[in-house]
Amino acid sequence: MSILLYRTLYLQVLFAIALGVLAGWLVPHLATSDWIKALGDGFVRLIRMAIAPIIFCTVVSGIAHIQDARKVGRVGVKALLYFEVVSSLALAIGLAVGNLFPVGHGLAVKADAAAVADYARQAAAQKSVDFVLNIIPESVVGAFAKGDILQVLLFAVLFGFSLMALGKRGEKLRDIIDEASQAIFGVIGIVMKAAPLGAFGAMAYTIGRYGPEALGNLVGLIVIFYATAALFVFGVLGLIAHHVGFSIFRFMGYIKDELLLVLGTSSSESALPQLMRKLEALGCSKSVVGLVVPTGYSFNLDGTNIYMTLATLFISQALGVHLDLEQQLIILGLAMLTSKGASGVTGAGFITLAATLAVINPALVPGMAIVFSIDKFMSEVRALTNVIGNGVATLFVSWWEGELDRSQLRSQLQHGVCSKGLPAAPE
Repeated sequence: MSILLYRTLYLQVLFAIALGVLAGWLVPHLATSDWIKALGDGFVRLIRMAIAPIIFCTVVSGIAHIQDARKVGRVGVKALLYFEVVSSLALAIGLAVGNLFPVGHGLAVKADAAAVADYARQAAAQKSVDFVLNIIPESVVGAFAKGDILQVLLFAVLFGFSLMALGKRGEKLRDIIDEASQAIFGVIGIVMKAAPLGAFGAMAYTIGRYGPEALGNLVGLIVIFYATAALFVFGVLGLIAHHVGFSIFRFMGYIKDELLLVLGTSSSESALPQLMRKLEALGCSKSVVGLVVPTGYSFNLDGTNIYMTLATLFISQALGVHLDLEQQLIILGLAMLTSKGASGVTGAGFITLAATLAVINPALVPGMAIVFSIDKFMSEVRALTNVIGNGVATLFVSWWEGELDRSQLRSQLQHGVCSKGLPAAPE
């Protein structure tokens, strides 16, 4: 057991959270010390330092790869249209549930007074035109140096479309950016080794500072997120599946092995090859599967979208920072960009949340330490929802294109396994 605990980050984080709860409850004076608080805050800062390069690489890579969609023509357009509509629904549902069930209220966490005052001065001094102009960086290097996510996003979108327009001439640069993205996520992988320390510090300080009753708020967020994800899967995706002509329950039974793999790794990317092969066995055309699934892993992140809106509202409620309707609509638009490319790496949803909070209101960023203490409990559901969403998306686009073999679909789902065997894996 000790060897397993030493090697498994998941168990380390769970153990650290349990220790944090006990420390905050039994020795609150020690748990609220500056050194304990620094463990959680320091880990959040380690994550924040990689936000700008990660957002740049993932957004550029996601847009540049759309050139594959152009080869398929209308299939790519239909897929992207579906992604944006369904992702917007996921974001909107997360916002609606977050407003209907404000579980963050009552946590009584104090916001950073300096950050609130600074944000208020900026909001009062800037007109809408000034705000738009502020999105445009004076220099690209300055945008990265300041960590201004909106400015980085603007440059990333422009660079991505420029790279896409280059076609084959831009493939080498696109590959370099893809590799750079993997390297930066490798940095995050190294940083995640410190996750148990960060989880311990964040949980110990939260319980020690606000009492054991704070657990009720945190558990409330987990329950609300699970319920919202289930509502989306069985409600929204269930209706889409019914429209195409299959049961969402049978489909989940069909890909149960992939779902278990995702559950164990907290990463939807771990199931990508097998998911593609099973979707082909369901009757989807190879060309549609080859386009929709990889593109969906960057553009169709339903679980991540729900998490981002719910967690943002929870943090704002806990910190007592009011977000008006205009700011919540900005969250919808911003999250559509910051969530791109967040599905493949464990903990990436937490990174995109940091990027969103930094833009919406800097006073919300310290609240990440609160959410981080329970983020592990939500990462699996994020990944599971992403995988199911991309599977349903592929079946829908295949049906929309008239390239879905309905008899094969019914036969495979009725058996619950690939009765005809999987297509051969690519060499």
